[in-house]
Amino acid sequence: MAEGMRETLEGVLGRSLSVLKTVKGKALEGITYQHPLYDKQGFVVMGHHVTLESGTGLVHIAPGHGEDDFIIGQQNGLEVFCPVDERGVMTEEALQYQGLFIDDCSKAVAQDLEASGHLLKLVFIHHPYPHDWRTHQPVIFRATAQWFASIESLKKDMLKAIHDVNWVPSWGQIRMENMVKDRESWCISRQRAWGVPIPVFYAENGEALLDPALIRHVAQLFKVHGSNIWFEWDAIKLLPEGFSHPSSPQGTFTKETDILDVWFDSGTSHQGGMRDFGLPYPADLYIEGSDQYRGWFNSSLSTGIADQGIAPYKTVVTHGFVLDGDGRKMSKSQGGGIDPIKVMNQRGADILRLWVGSVDYQADVRISEEMLQQVTETYRKIRNTFRFMLGALGDFDPEKDRIDEGHDTINQYILMRLNVVSSAALNHYEQFDFASVIRDINQFVNRDLSAFYLDLAKDVLYIERLHSKHRRRLQTVIYEALSHLVPLLTPLMPHTMDEVYQAFPGIKEENVYLTNFKTPHVSDDKSLLTSFETLLSIRDDVLKALEESRNQKVIGKSLEAAITLTLPEEDIVALGTLPHPEKFFIVSKVEVSKGTKRRVEVSVHPGEKCERCWHHVDTIKADVCPRCEVVLEDLYGE
Repeated sequence: MAEGMRETLEGVLGRSLSVLKTVKGKALEGITYQHPLYDKQGFVVMGHHVTLESGTGLVHIAPGHGEDDFIIGQQNGLEVFCPVDERGVMTEEALQYQGLFIDDCSKAVAQDLEASGHLLKLVFIHHPYPHDWRTHQPVIFRATAQWFASIESLKKDMLKAIHDVNWVPSWGQIRMENMVKDRESWCISRQRAWGVPIPVFYAENGEALLDPALIRHVAQLFKVHGSNIWFEWDAIKLLPEGFSHPSSPQGTFTKETDILDVWFDSGTSHQGGMRDFGLPYPADLYIEGSDQYRGWFNSSLSTGIADQGIAPYKTVVTHGFVLDGDGRKMSKSQGGGIDPIKVMNQRGADILRLWVGSVDYQADVRISEEMLQQVTETYRKIRNTFRFMLGALGDFDPEKDRIDEGHDTINQYILMRLNVVSSAALNHYEQFDFASVIRDINQFVNRDLSAFYLDLAKDVLYIERLHSKHRRRLQTVIYEALSHLVPLLTPLMPHTMDEVYQAFPGIKEENVYLTNFKTPHVSDDKSLLTSFETLLSIRDDVLKALEESRNQKVIGKSLEAAITLTLPEEDIVALGTLPHPEKFFIVSKVEVSKGTKRRVEVSVHPGEKCERCWHHVDTIKADVCPRCEVVLEDLYGE
């Protein structure tokens, strides 16, 4: 035993042990021992997997029933002894234990060891052991004859190709390199009752007939009759008529019963799913879960390099997996998780798509009803804003009413922000960064449009003359915003965006899916954006002061207010770019004075309220202000 396990073993046996001799473990290597149950001798080898965590420091080795044991056995020339069949039953090689299931065999061996005086004590140990995820039964490790494809001859080209691929996320490159550089071969055979057969025949002496002409013959038969004929036809019928071979003097042949690894099936999809259909090689994009570095991505790279010499993909995107709200794995067998069909029936497919787009998909993500509710609020805000914008375009014909010249600074700012957001969104799409697309557009819709521009727009849309240039310019901006945003959101909210598109004026395609992203025109002149940062900061202070006055019952609606602004020079310069500051702040009057510190004073406008636009003005005629009077005269005459 190992010296470090002496005390532990004494505790297990319940008695003291005497040390007869102490030697280095290395000194035992190669010595022989007598098998306790068979008339057979074995010899001691060194094992890298033996530790002092439990046991005696000496373990039995079974090269036919474990990876570590197999490797050590190969290094030391041990026989790959595997006396267990595919049912878990002992074979005739197990002699007196033939026919026993492995668990029953274990009991029988323990009884025989006790009877022969070789069993000092029987102890049951609880330890981790691999189990089948579906049946939850322990796995039986068996060494069986398999077919292998060498990776060594491809490895150099595979590693080079990995550097030429765009990996999203970028750590995918390192992970794939690690998968490939330490790999020597690929076991391409599996023992299944279904799948794509390995087209190999065997002669009477067991020789495998690896003839390319035979494989091409079988492939042609599969093309005509389907691959099931491998399981339905006898070997002689699958072979070319009159086929003979020196190793089968009686003309008897058998066929391989193993199937190809399913990763070989999917790994050759660049051929069967692309090139066979006339599609170009390599593919622009492969996308799958983060477990596919060992699976589809790997097998596709191996077969692609072997067949074409370059990787079958230009870009690889990987995603994590969906967990429940508590971070637990979604499991069909355990009945956990959220059913996507149920979510779609209750909330709509666009809600689910929007949730997918809004999370960091490169890692495992959680989903719960609370999270879906948050996404639903985002969806409703975007949908309601777009519905208002469509209403604002009810009388707008882009072919006749569009005006691209003469926009005031507010319109120019919104158009500039629109182009900045559109440009950023297109860049995010190129990087497969969908969450940033949603974030940027959602902020623009909420902050720039709903809370600012469209709030100001109501005064123009509802009060100005129907065909006034001021109104048409504003509608042009709204039209331009929708024409950019709807295509940008279509990959994430396709059903809702097509609804919007069908109500959009001047559409030219049958549906939104046939449209392209609009090209943004981002200006190099950032002075307007800088100026508006100042203006929006002043506006925030004004809105805060108005809210305080409203809470103090000084005013009711903001149009009842007149405000006095004391501003430093740079604020006054920014404010001077606005043609109508009172409309910017949604008040009835604005007075400005210069000072060293920004200050907002709110008072009640002393004038009268216009019953049409609700603005307070100094003079009223027939209950309307001079501005509304002009509009009404235009509508109805004197």
